[in-house]
Amino acid sequence: MKALVTGGAGFIGSNLVDALLESGAAVTVVDDLSTGRRQNLDDAIAGAAKLVELDIRDGKALTALAVAERPEAIFHLAAQIDVRKSLADPAFDASINVGGTANVLEAARAAEARRLVFSSTGGAIYGEGEGKPLPLGEDAPVEPFSAYGTSKHAGEGYLALYERLYGLSTVSLRLGNVYGPRQDPLGEAGVIAIFCGRLLAGERPTVFGDGKQTRDYIYVGDVVAAMLAAAGSETTGAINVGTGIETDVLELADRLRALDGGAGFEPEFAPPRTGEVQRISIDPARAERELGWRAEVALERGLELTLESVR
Repeated sequence: MKALVTGGAGFIGSNLVDALLESGAAVTVVDDLSTGRRQNLDDAIAGAAKLVELDIRDGKALTALAVAERPEAIFHLAAQIDVRKSLADPAFDASINVGGTANVLEAARAAEARRLVFSSTGGAIYGEGEGKPLPLGEDAPVEPFSAYGTSKHAGEGYLALYERLYGLSTVSLRLGNVYGPRQDPLGEAGVIAIFCGRLLAGERPTVFGDGKQTRDYIYVGDVVAAMLAAAGSETTGAINVGTGIETDVLELADRLRALDGGAGFEPEFAPPRTGEVQRISIDPARAERELGWRAEVALERGLELTLESVR
């Protein structure tokens, strides 16, 4: 199979690229390296993956590349993912997550790609889960609290439009809170990676709000498996990719402290941040039913693997 991966130098994207190469696929990566890292692809490039530095907002260049490469499957992961940044500059967020997605769809249509797999969000698209029957299924109301969640929902709408107008086969994977190796421990997003970095540096973790806010944490290897399953299926629409399990932030700190024996790893509390929900978890039943996928890596093991990768 020939595959094109946007955002392929990023945390999730580079893990996907490795898995595609392992499966025997020929892979072209599109990334502007604004947040992705070239070193994430060192082994992949040595294994014959091709990296093209390109901003997905450049529609003409993206279409020209896709037509030249003729990928059978396009995995669209390039995105603006910072909730705070999306609220501070919603137009910038939309230019990438909506305009960029429209460009990827046009490129896929021009290249006559067989399948497009879109990385959406289950953690931000449904909005506040407090007071709702968790975990939420795909039929739950879409009520995002951030421009990021709104832009991802708009991207899903464009996928559905291209299915109706042009018959392009697409699927949107609504991901839980993804964590694992290669997530930036110094970044603004990814609480598990950030906590791992602070633990190993002998620093205390910062907890925003009361620390009882929950998320559905899903290991990156499980997410990659879901993406590969989605690419090989004919299922369309939105599919949750999560565990259906709520874990709060204080529990994460406790579990990491126990793993490392860091007795001083006690949280420092800070005011809650705008745009963040108190509770969320997503129901993966459709993914298991239609993709034959379910999460395999338990949180305890995933935390161990992530901590090892940051050492």
